[in-house]
Amino acid sequence: MRELSESFKNHLASGATTLCQCWKIERQDGLIQGFTDHDDVIVIEGIRFQPQSGFTPSEAISNLGLGVDTSEVEGALQSDFISQNALGAGDYDNAQVTIYKVNWQNPSDFVVLRVADLGEVTLEDGLFRAELRGLMHRLNQVRGRLFENACDADLGDARCGVNLNNPAFRAESTVTALLDNQTFQADALLSFENGWFDRGLITWIEGGNRGREIEVESQFSHLDETQIRIWLPMPVPISTGDRFSIVAGCDKLFPTCRSKFQNVTNFRGFPHIPGNDFAYRFARSGRANNGAPIVR
Repeated sequence: MRELSESFKNHLASGATTLCQCWKIERQDGLIQGFTDHDDVIVIEGIRFQPQSGFTPSEAISNLGLGVDTSEVEGALQSDFISQNALGAGDYDNAQVTIYKVNWQNPSDFVVLRVADLGEVTLEDGLFRAELRGLMHRLNQVRGRLFENACDADLGDARCGVNLNNPAFRAESTVTALLDNQTFQADALLSFENGWFDRGLITWIEGGNRGREIEVESQFSHLDETQIRIWLPMPVPISTGDRFSIVAGCDKLFPTCRSKFQNVTNFRGFPHIPGNDFAYRFARSGRANNGAPIVR
């Protein structure tokens, strides 16, 4: 049950209200932004909510029990606060959104309507539409480990233990030429064998994408040039002279962990677990069929 201040109750009971709606967005990187459908800035608990007349909330669906509440907010990309590049780059993925109903004449009178996670964001003709998912949706997420052949650790994390500051697994380079929006040539990588950075990670140090990360699809060298292709185009086009760091890739298979990283002790997969073919095995003529294990 929502608790309302006495002054807010009196305002609602007056019959002539001055209400607006506000949205507080907390991104995964810690950035907090506020927006309102009012025509002036509103300050709530020290956060400035910027007027955005293009913001339009949809009908909200609330469910009893463990059902997931859903709603949407849409608006025009008409300010510097939310850009198409930031949305396309995933800066707002899984951001937490708090929705308020506020008396704009006295912003200390407000109530939190709901707290939700930002879901799917679509862009079309200069408009964005963001799905707001109730916090119950987190209960639908798969938790725990999977028993599978491949390793389920991330390269370089605490469970993996590989030191990615080792010069054998990390390098810095500069874009020397562009081939298309996902492929470019780079320097200072000729000492690494072809495919060493496949499935690796690029972090941009300088340029329009500074601070962003992207996975490497392929890397190979020919003569005195190294060509790199990334999985997706960057939000801001890559330019010649952009600097980046790159770390080695891992396909999460046991042979790679053993030969490339010498990290068998920390391998987090199950390389000897029987595969699907084992489930379909049956006794055949010519085999011993003496009850001994099929897999050793």
